[in-house]
Amino acid sequence: MTGTLATRRPGTEPAPLPWLPLALTVALLGAAIAYPLSSGAGRDTVSWAIVLLGSAVSVSHAAVSRGVRTGAAVLVVVGVVAVLFEALGLRTGFPYGEYRYSDLLGPTLLGVPFLVPLAWLMMAWPSWVLAARLTARVRPARRRAARVAVAAYVFAAWDVVLDPQLVQAGYWRWAHPESGLPGIPTVPLTNLAGWLLAGLVLMALLDVLVERTSRLPRIGDTAPLLTLGWMVLGGALAHAVWLDLPGSAVWGVVLALPVLTVLVVQARRGRR
Repeated sequence: MTGTLATRRPGTEPAPLPWLPLALTVALLGAAIAYPLSSGAGRDTVSWAIVLLGSAVSVSHAAVSRGVRTGAAVLVVVGVVAVLFEALGLRTGFPYGEYRYSDLLGPTLLGVPFLVPLAWLMMAWPSWVLAARLTARVRPARRRAARVAVAAYVFAAWDVVLDPQLVQAGYWRWAHPESGLPGIPTVPLTNLAGWLLAGLVLMALLDVLVERTSRLPRIGDTAPLLTLGWMVLGGALAHAVWLDLPGSAVWGVVLALPVLTVLVVQARRGRR
């Protein structure tokens, strides 16, 4: 036993609680299914459950798979960047456009409801994990730039589906929602531009911190990838069938197509 432990490479020790991220993901998927089937105060409760579970999936997976230091770094960096960008947006209208939160989201910090940075946490880590997979074959000299750009794209694309749903729920409202994506009249294009900018900043920081803090992955990435896929594509289905948001449903599928194409190509090359 001692000899076996002594020959392990650093970062290959068994992960603590390896089942936790996937268990949280299963609970999250259940809450996501319940969202379009609920209404009123019950739907608000489900929204809180989705965000709390989603953020827990991200932090637990980062900690279990890459180490506690990485999990802590993800929690702190995403939380700080989220609050700073959202507070700036509330006060100046940059970079998203002018908007206001409702009281439904509860307590705030610098005017930003606590639920908002948790939503960023839910979205940020899965976006980075997927980007790392999509850019794995990019030449090393260009890989970091590609990974950051792809992660920012995925991060912003997720919001294209999520934002109309939460506007519909009354959680915030845009002062000037016109000039949005075709089929999405409630969210301006400035919001998409703002998410791309915030995503580039956040993913660049995450990329550096993961490189400096993480161990070799000790579990797979099923939990964050399943979370991302279900929330985007499952969300698009919910928008089309139950929530009367056909525009964001179509955009969710359109924006997912490049990602799905790359994954299919990678899978075919891997079988050769």
